[in-house]
Amino acid sequence: MTQTGVPDIAMAKRLEDLGYDSLGMADFIVGDGTPSFDAMLVLAAAATVTDTIGLEFGVLSLPLRPTAWIAAQIQTLQHLSGNRVTLGVGIGGFPGSPFWRAVGAPVQGRGRRADEALRALPGLIRGEATRLGEDQVTLGPAAPVPPILVGGNSEAAMRRAVRLGDGWVPSLISPAALRKKAVRLREIADELGRPVPSISVGGHAILVDDPAAVASFTRILVDVHGMTPEEAAAVPVTGTPAQVADRLHAYAEAGADTVGLSLDGGDWTRQAEALAEARAQLTHVRDA
Repeated sequence: MTQTGVPDIAMAKRLEDLGYDSLGMADFIVGDGTPSFDAMLVLAAAATVTDTIGLEFGVLSLPLRPTAWIAAQIQTLQHLSGNRVTLGVGIGGFPGSPFWRAVGAPVQGRGRRADEALRALPGLIRGEATRLGEDQVTLGPAAPVPPILVGGNSEAAMRRAVRLGDGWVPSLISPAALRKKAVRLREIADELGRPVPSISVGGHAILVDDPAAVASFTRILVDVHGMTPEEAAAVPVTGTPAQVADRLHAYAEAGADTVGLSLDGGDWTRQAEALAEARAQLTHVRDA
């Protein structure tokens, strides 16, 4: 929800007017000069200029923050927004970065800390007395616990979603790869005797005619994320609204309940309108 590197809160109202279900904010503070903003503050600001659109963390790094602090902030954001929050969480993608070191966040044991936080957060948000280490903490005023979605493509993340979450958020994944993961998610849920979590895909879209931007993005997937060129080419969502609708339909067929797309490249307004048109076409197909 940024343009020219600066948060533009007016975009939140524009997305609401275009009929979007939710807007998301990534937790992307590295500390090396890369432009980034505090997700909690940006969504709080968005809550003040909107009325109905959902507010989603995509995703909040649990090991970066004390659990009680997260709970207090989520309580507050629920009250500010009229209970529009979706809490996407993860173990963090930048351990060992300058920011992580500066705030004393751990590099090791992140999964264990995330599990502990996920066990405590619902009770804390509901205003219940909750044991945190040697202390018993009660926060108020109580708020409804938002849907908790667990991010990550690994087996451990899928198991965490089944055990402690309401949904699972894979990212940078093609429909074909998602189909296989969705089968595995059901297997894990059966193994643990738990309900199958919802699936919310996190992806990237480039909906302007910019081959260089697409090539740059796929090169990052290969060089940084270790994908093959073929795998990387299947990740970014591009093309006309009709082609985007086809891709969204493919994700739904593969098992996705929702898809959240980060709009990369230039002309944000045009891209947001194109994605809204694609969504409308997909809805029309479902209603037909």
